[in-house]
Amino acid sequence: MLINKSEIIEAAAFLQRGGLVALPTETVYGLGADATNPDAIKKIFALKGRPANHPLIVHIAKGAPLGHWATHIPVAAHQLIAAFWPGPLTLILKRSQRIPLDVTGGQDTVGIRCPAHPMAQALLAAFAKMGSGAIAAPSANKFGHVSPTTAQHVRDEFGEVVGNTSNNAIYLLDGGACDVGIESTILDLSRAHPVLLRPGAISREQIRNVIGEMPFTREEAALNKPPSAAGKTRSDPAHTGQNDTPRVSGSLAAHYAPLTPLVLLTAAQLQSEIDILLDAGKRVAVLAFTAQPRVKPSPVGIGIRNARRLVWITAETDAVGYAQGLYAHLRTLDAAATSMILVECPPDSAPWDAINDRLSRAAAGSHQH
Repeated sequence: MLINKSEIIEAAAFLQRGGLVALPTETVYGLGADATNPDAIKKIFALKGRPANHPLIVHIAKGAPLGHWATHIPVAAHQLIAAFWPGPLTLILKRSQRIPLDVTGGQDTVGIRCPAHPMAQALLAAFAKMGSGAIAAPSANKFGHVSPTTAQHVRDEFGEVVGNTSNNAIYLLDGGACDVGIESTILDLSRAHPVLLRPGAISREQIRNVIGEMPFTREEAALNKPPSAAGKTRSDPAHTGQNDTPRVSGSLAAHYAPLTPLVLLTAAQLQSEIDILLDAGKRVAVLAFTAQPRVKPSPVGIGIRNARRLVWITAETDAVGYAQGLYAHLRTLDAAATSMILVECPPDSAPWDAINDRLSRAAAGSHQH
């Protein structure tokens, strides 16, 4: 990827002055501010409509001194950093005094990661030379909405305040489409035993292979039961998490949601639901693993005969490809202005855990709009 060095320097200077920068990462686009500037952090919460107690993730450059931003760093953290950074893994550690409580939602822990996207790394390196070098960044969208995986998604979310001059509220760096497409794995290392707080591209099994022990799931930690290799990594949206587990990004039951109501259905349920909605004269959006079937014409007197009443996206059949396209697909279906989005349930297996986690939260969140 060709990187415009002058643009990177301008964006880093904008951060140093307390501005916000929308930056690409390998997971999703982030809305970043200087992690040491409480006033800049408040701008993120205001623009996103984000609750003040919902913590942000701090991004640092490859090789940056972790001890500046965290304390009581366990051996496991260094092992995981060597294996997965730069990459889609966020580590929850005890925060240092350099991290304001505004970033952590008032908690004594902080989420830190080192993104793999070359443009994000260039920005972090430039910012380290003229500022703190740490960028606090949630996803660059309104709180609870579908995360952005392209620069255009960021523009769609925030409109005219987005640009690439100092006159804009958000300075946008366009780094193309995100490679991973869903948010990072979040692993809590602030307690006696590692706990997976959010599934992502880096699995429990991969973590176990590096540190020699299987992380608890959130549910296992809540019940104080030992981790099971067969235990589910996805979080139960109904689980309230009323324990000492730190609050982290993307852990709410309703999140990542389109404005259109979204329903998860099995393949067997899907065609029946489509028929019911079409017979009622509704327009329907579908994300499924199969190709679009033939659709019978509209009932007499309802709509225009043979109008496109079914908006269909055939999903990728492998978990990596599905995740990469998931948020772009949801945004496309949401923009189709149908009565409902029907999503065929992905497989219930470990490679799909992070995807199932995001879809279950999207379904819950879409019904709260």
